[in-house]
Amino acid sequence: MKLNEWFQKGMTLDEYTNSMTRNKEEMLSIYERFTLTAEDQQRLEALKSQGLRAIVLTEDWCGDALLNNPILMRVSEAVDMEVRFVLRDQNLELMDQYLTNGTSRAIPIFIFINQEGKEVGVWGPRAPEMQALVEEGRASLPEKDAPDFQVKQMELYKRLGKAYQTDSSIWQTVANSIISTLL
Repeated sequence: MKLNEWFQKGMTLDEYTNSMTRNKEEMLSIYERFTLTAEDQQRLEALKSQGLRAIVLTEDWCGDALLNNPILMRVSEAVDMEVRFVLRDQNLELMDQYLTNGTSRAIPIFIFINQEGKEVGVWGPRAPEMQALVEEGRASLPEKDAPDFQVKQMELYKRLGKAYQTDSSIWQTVANSIISTLL
């Protein structure tokens, strides 16, 4: 399938949020509380005339999607960019074209396309700074066969999840990363 066809197949924001069974309130809470800086809006102004669109490979259970999708929505509003959501697990044919490190079906993945359906940029699944934060947290975990590994891993994910939902500097880091992909 071509990217224009994937875009047409995707759900609108309303369709996606109405279909969500997990993390909906958390995602919408970030969306409601995050705003782009005036500088970011000015930088993005030039993109309005390009007619960019985005395909978002995502799932509602994904903590990174909970953080990144609402930030993308604010960026898309500033650019007048239409966004469509495609569920990863039901669309592995597309997902497998955008593997992280050539092996991982990590999400979300944002595929930016022009009106002709040509890919003009890809972002995801995390901003580099967020990837470093996650890797740092994982490095502090005990060995996988340690009796407390699962508990420590869940504590890490809870800490990250809380930071994702409350730390506006993280939101700005994600916005900066997405914007740098577009500019």
